[in-house]
Amino acid sequence: MTAEANAPEMTPELAAQIAAIRAKYAADVAGGLDRFFEAPRTTCPWCFSSRLRKHLTSGDQIQHKPGRFTLMACCSCGHIFQNPRLSLEGLEYYYRDFYDGIGGAQVEAGFELGRDGNLARARHLKQFFPADPPRRWVDVGTGYGHFCRDARELWPDTRFEGLDMGVSVEEGKARGWLDEAHRGFLPDLAPSLAGQFDVVSMHHYLEHTRDPRLELDSAAMLLREGGILMIEVPNPESIFGRVVGRWWFPWLQPQHLNFVPRANLLQAFKHRGLTPVLEVRGESHIPVDFTFLVALPMLWFAPYPGMPWMSEDIDPDQQKRFERVLKIGPKLHRAVQPLEKARTRLAHLTDRGNTYRVLARKQA
Repeated sequence: MTAEANAPEMTPELAAQIAAIRAKYAADVAGGLDRFFEAPRTTCPWCFSSRLRKHLTSGDQIQHKPGRFTLMACCSCGHIFQNPRLSLEGLEYYYRDFYDGIGGAQVEAGFELGRDGNLARARHLKQFFPADPPRRWVDVGTGYGHFCRDARELWPDTRFEGLDMGVSVEEGKARGWLDEAHRGFLPDLAPSLAGQFDVVSMHHYLEHTRDPRLELDSAAMLLREGGILMIEVPNPESIFGRVVGRWWFPWLQPQHLNFVPRANLLQAFKHRGLTPVLEVRGESHIPVDFTFLVALPMLWFAPYPGMPWMSEDIDPDQQKRFERVLKIGPKLHRAVQPLEKARTRLAHLTDRGNTYRVLARKQA
């Protein structure tokens, strides 16, 4: 991702859209930001230990909406979590116009770059369904269903369904990428879908959830006996992520609420009647570390001006900084690509990538 890729073209239609929602954004923050946060925790939400330390503090890394966000680390189990956590009102405010609305086109363009990764994920299932394909597969946190669209190339006879809280899942069905759309929160929908799926996939979903243990309970509920759960999440034990701090893209504040270390997730599987059958570490690495190490500071230095949560009066200096970033951004992006490729090779060799992927089978 380069800085210019994050900048939507200011068409008359977009300008009118921004004008129409500016008053809503102003009203949202008129009384301050306190209602967007819950009370701070004093214990880890995973193991309930009180041995906590501050991991990092960051602003909104992409949209630059107002607010500061803190990640805490548990010294007992290694779980990393946002504290204080966003409230439901906060989630609505910070998600708004990110995956849809003003930011929808840019995020979807990023999803379109993920075809190779999607095929690699879907290919894992070949060893677990060597004869007959999975009959029903639900992708949780599917967005528009890009993963299901791509996975269908390998599994043309599988019924792909998507689950998400946003309107995008319904658009995915309208596009023909999903055979069925389930709109809502997984813990709410799980009882009505219990035991119906051969495969449940969660790709970069769990870190967005408020209670990952409850989400795992719900995912296990969806599976038939012998079914496969596939999860991919950021690796909070990444050395690169710890070195570069808030400039590591997978921290993605304020949207990422929980970061589960691999050992914790494997233990959670066993407590839910799930047997780990495959772990993928280095090969699951996503080549974005150096790209965003350049892009995020540029976006912080020169955020896209004129967004409805910013001042309507554009500072001339801000505009100049933004135009400067647009010029140098592509050059810096190209300059770091050799480093990005080297980082990816190293991740593959050492099994120390920025993500990990695990598959588990539901016991009979």
